[in-house]
Amino acid sequence: MNHNNDTICAISTPHGTGGIAIARISGPEAITNVSRIWRGAALNKVNSHSAHLGTILDSHGNPLDQAVATVFRAPRSYTGEETIEISVHGSLWIQRELLASLCAAGCRMAEPGEFTSRAFMNGRLALTEAEAVADMIAASSRAAHRIAINHLRGGFSRRLDSLRDQLLQLASLIELELDFSEEEVEFASRVQLHKLAQELHNELTRLSGSFSTGAAIRQGIPVAIIGATNAGKSSLLNALVGDQRAIVSDIHGTTRDIVEDTAEIGDYLFRFLDTAGLRHTSDTIEQIGIERSRQAARNARIILLVCDATTTPDPDATATAAQNTDAHIILIANKSDLTPNGGCDFNAVADRLGAKIINISTLTGEGISELRDALVSAIDSENTSGSDLLVTNARHAQSLSEAADSISRVISGLDSGLSGDFIAQDIRQTIHALNELSGQITTPDILQNIFTRFCIGK
Repeated sequence: MNHNNDTICAISTPHGTGGIAIARISGPEAITNVSRIWRGAALNKVNSHSAHLGTILDSHGNPLDQAVATVFRAPRSYTGEETIEISVHGSLWIQRELLASLCAAGCRMAEPGEFTSRAFMNGRLALTEAEAVADMIAASSRAAHRIAINHLRGGFSRRLDSLRDQLLQLASLIELELDFSEEEVEFASRVQLHKLAQELHNELTRLSGSFSTGAAIRQGIPVAIIGATNAGKSSLLNALVGDQRAIVSDIHGTTRDIVEDTAEIGDYLFRFLDTAGLRHTSDTIEQIGIERSRQAARNARIILLVCDATTTPDPDATATAAQNTDAHIILIANKSDLTPNGGCDFNAVADRLGAKIINISTLTGEGISELRDALVSAIDSENTSGSDLLVTNARHAQSLSEAADSISRVISGLDSGLSGDFIAQDIRQTIHALNELSGQITTPDILQNIFTRFCIGK
């Protein structure tokens, strides 16, 4: 990615026709270049954070569109550079002509993520805050948005700074002792050092361990609907998403592949996977679908084990659910409208799986509201602290895990009476991992990998 002093431009609104489109221009010549194609207030004389009505010219000097130019002077802009945002009517043709006119005036087209990259390079955003911009754009639920905005506002970077400060305190005490090693001076109690190291390890472990939940919230929580044929799985999917998404039939083996749809329930987006019914069959195609059902159950965050309330639980379905020991399992006793006296006893199966039992009827809607509440409670229970500081980025999780491993070696070294220089080395490795995470230490490859995932106008 280019980080030189040229001036870049791009359309920042989504591609397509709309009421308006916004072009963003950033760089040292932003005001000068835009002024070449602008007829209206003198942009080099207006105040920062002010908007002005005028006319934009095309590359031939002809009026292109009435427009509003909003000026943001450095360093009080998103990128930290001179920035102008031009709002025009949302015609695709106008957008193309506007970019052509800007390029003719001296700008170049921005690369993916280059505006946010410049914001990071100019100290306007920490690296974790810059990455949160992409999460904000991609947020598809209230919970995902809440996590992203917390990161964007610096909640995560402040926590990292706090951890790093504590590590620096720990390192300085050890390093000071090394400077006075001949006098055998102890500047800090080993008990206090051990306590601080243990607190750091607990927090690093908690943050890295939150990635599983955070990533699921960000991408949509996978919920596998499994069970025997004709237990009502497809009807349940339709009831949960409020649409006739899956084909419902009395014929066994109707669903042969995974049918997926999403629904926002509470603060979360759930990805429901209606799977092929589990049964013994000689049909090759159906066998492939059944294996995909088992794979979906292994990868799911939540498993809805659907049973026919009029029959005993299917052993294949029960065994498949039991294989995922990390998933929340909810046992669904469907067709409760056909069993006014309670139907079959599922308590033994539920106890064995550690599952909650919910009686439902996809025909009457009984129990669907209770099931929705149970889905939300299952995810709420994974974040008992109620914190929005959940890790949603694999890069963050890896760095935190490396930092936790390093600080665990510090604890082991203190326990075994290891020499201070070895302990100091592990502390430095922990600090290094956090510095890479926060962007205080970066490489071109890391930055390239991060910012090329952004959209062009961001």
